[in-house]
Amino acid sequence: MAFHPRPQSDPPHSEINMIPLIDVMLVLLIIFIVAAPLLTHAVKIELPRANSAPTEIKPETVQLGIKADGSIYWNGEASTEAALEPLMQEAARRIPQPEIHIQADASTPYEVLARIMARSARMGLGKIGFVSQPEQMP
Repeated sequence: MAFHPRPQSDPPHSEINMIPLIDVMLVLLIIFIVAAPLLTHAVKIELPRANSAPTEIKPETVQLGIKADGSIYWNGEASTEAALEPLMQEAARRIPQPEIHIQADASTPYEVLARIMARSARMGLGKIGFVSQPEQMP
């Protein structure tokens, strides 16, 4: 492209050259027209049909009872705080992990509950729930 000096009387041209822009747009249009059928290509497969529902394994629950005097019951059997550790370790190894349902007397000291909950968290049992009786409406 050669530059020629312009005479002083010609004003500068302020037009955009549209030809290169149109060329680029046409090339992109052709690329998309060619590529679109390739993206929607799928293999038709006749899959077998089944009427069964997926089996869902529900975790078992462990009933942990705590009386106001500090006595502890693991699934209805009397236990002590020291004997809870091996029971909790064995429960933590099961797949899926059981849920711990704590049934405590209303007058059970919070300190006992906090120790047992902390011990179960250390053993790896994370699903803990509290069981309560609903209030009787008069």
